[in-house]
Amino acid sequence: MTETVNIMTETISAGATPDEPDILNGLIARRVASLRKRRNLSFDEFAARCGVSKGMLVQIEQGRANPSIATLCRVAAGLHVSVAELVAPGEESRAPVRLVGPGEAARLWRGAKGGTASLLVGSDGSDMLELWHWELRPGERYEAQPHPAGTRELIHVTQGLLALEVDGTTYRIEAGGSAFACTDRPHAYGCAGPDAVRFTMAVAEPEPVQAVRT
Repeated sequence: MTETVNIMTETISAGATPDEPDILNGLIARRVASLRKRRNLSFDEFAARCGVSKGMLVQIEQGRANPSIATLCRVAAGLHVSVAELVAPGEESRAPVRLVGPGEAARLWRGAKGGTASLLVGSDGSDMLELWHWELRPGERYEAQPHPAGTRELIHVTQGLLALEVDGTTYRIEAGGSAFACTDRPHAYGCAGPDAVRFTMAVAEPEPVQAVRT
């Protein structure tokens, strides 16, 4: 069984304080509520769009939920925005350059042994491009939900040994090595060595193709 703890409540800053979890949850709550109301979506319509229960969506908007990365992805897809737009500290912007400071990247997952996944920066809109930093401690494994069709990942390992599993096949990537992976299917990441593994990941997720009504 995978031992994980989902947290939406930390930033990368070294001087993290106990209040930061509430700050990030509050940011997500306000952003989701604003985007939903701007699109004139009821909670029932919103739930149908993103495949997340109405109760969970209400809790997210009230800042009482602790959604997983997969849930955030569904919420973002339902709003036709990127996950980065839900957790970015600034307002929505279409400027040609957006800077993210060292203490502003959102830490969206923590493993039971102290591993982390941090969304460093991402694009705006539903055609998503994201840059992540991961650390998995010895014995840790993260099982990811299949992403939408056409999603691709570029991975570069900077420390340790990564076990990348895609469609039931495991690939080992050592420090200095890289990989290209199709992640619109079952996949997972694990620490395969005696020391922590650290890797950077770029994720490209195309905008969903809307069905044509006849």
